[in-house]
This record gives sequence, structure tokens and C-alpha cells, in this order.
Amino acid sequence: MIKSLEEIELLKIAGKIVGDTHKFLKPFIKPGITTQELDKVAKDFIISQGATPSFLNYNGYPAAICTSINEEVVHGIPGNRVLQEGDIISIDIGACYHGYHGDSAWSYPVGSISEDKKYLLEHTEQALYEGLSVIKPGNTIGDIGYTIEQYALKHKLGVVKELVGHGVGKHLHEQPDVPNYGKKNTGMTLRKGMVIAVEPMLNLGKPSIYVLDDDWTIVTSDNMPSAHFEHTVLVTKDGYEILTKR
Repeated sequence: MIKSLEEIELLKIAGKIVGDTHKFLKPFIKPGITTQELDKVAKDFIISQGATPSFLNYNGYPAAICTSINEEVVHGIPGNRVLQEGDIISIDIGACYHGYHGDSAWSYPVGSISEDKKYLLEHTEQALYEGLSVIKPGNTIGDIGYTIEQYALKHKLGVVKELVGHGVGKHLHEQPDVPNYGKKNTGMTLRKGMVIAVEPMLNLGKPSIYVLDDDWTIVTSDNMPSAHFEHTVLVTKDGYEILTKR
């Protein structure tokens, strides 16, 4: 799990491509565009950067990005659905550069959104940064999950427990698992050179979820909105470095 300096350089490039793709895609996220159109914009940009979309054909997944709207938590498949004023959309992007991956999800407003949805986006994003704040050698995976969970519970948001963050490297999903809940001082100890994706998925309602008939899209059981924020980070000698900055 400890990456070499050469591997870290490739992971930094892959992460930058993911962050740049989010930045490039953001102006297109507005009422009237389809999720399929967003997928094409992202795919073309990733390829233009000398990388390939990590998600395309991953375990049979049929698109370059995941587009999850409102009550969809993760893994929404791009298609003919048109974004509407007031929606929120989580866009998960992965890019593979010379065999190494970057991975980052971000949730965006579509036009003007309700105060409830603004609250959800604000505090899910902050939950990500709260979790990142405890990353340094000697701390544990449990410290990250505990910090995210306590912040979410304080703000009365449901913590999805079936889905977790993960290591990132030659494979899109590697060990260790990085849950968004946990106990302090438990789980794997963080060490310099680890690369992990931290990704809180928080719901405005209950934490429970289920999978739709397409076998990919995961939605909230109570139909309440969900948000998803994710960065791939490198554990450094005294903290962490975000590899997927936008």
C-alpha cells in the first residue's frame, strides 16, 4: 500500500486530470443538458489529457462518469435524463494515466436549489474536509470515519454505511477500505506514502439505501436527497496532500 516516488508522481498526474475534468465540466452543469452529454464532455476531456476514463467498462459499467441526481446516492448511469432547475447532481470521475488512477466525486447545484439542498451540499463537503483534517502518519482509518460520522450526526445527516472510501493506485479500488463511520484509534494505521480516497455520502433523511433494477444506481430508501464529495489524497510525512484538487 505504500507507493514509490515514481508511483506517486503518476498518481499526482492522474489526480490532476480528474480535478481538471471537474473544473472543465462545471460550466456545462445547468438546466437543459442531459447526463449523457455531460458524460461525453468528460470522456473527451479525459482522453485529450492522455488518460482513459477509469469507470468505462469497469465491472461492466457502461459510461465514463457516474451522474447521480437528487435521491440517487452513487453510480447513476448517464442517459437521456435532462437536468432540471433545482436538481443536485453528484458527478464521480476517474482517470487512468499510465496505469495509475485518480478518483474524485463532487456534488453540484443545478441552477437555484432549495435551502435544504444547500444545507446538504455545504455540510457533506465540510464532512469531507473534517475527515481529511485527521490524516497523518500514526493516526488510523477509524479516526477518519469517526470524524466524518460525528460531524454528520451533529448536522442531522444520514451516514451511508454500505459504501466506503478506498485505497487508490494501479487499481481503482484497493485496500484499505475507508468507512465514513468508526471509532478512534481503530483500523489500519496511516503511513507516509499511502494513497486513499475519502468520500462521505450523506443523506438529508435516513441512511438506508437500495439498488435499482439497472444493478448500478443506488438511491435513498426514503427518496430524500443525497450528496457525495470525494478526494484522492496522499499521506505525507506530517499530514496529507490532495491529488484531485479542482
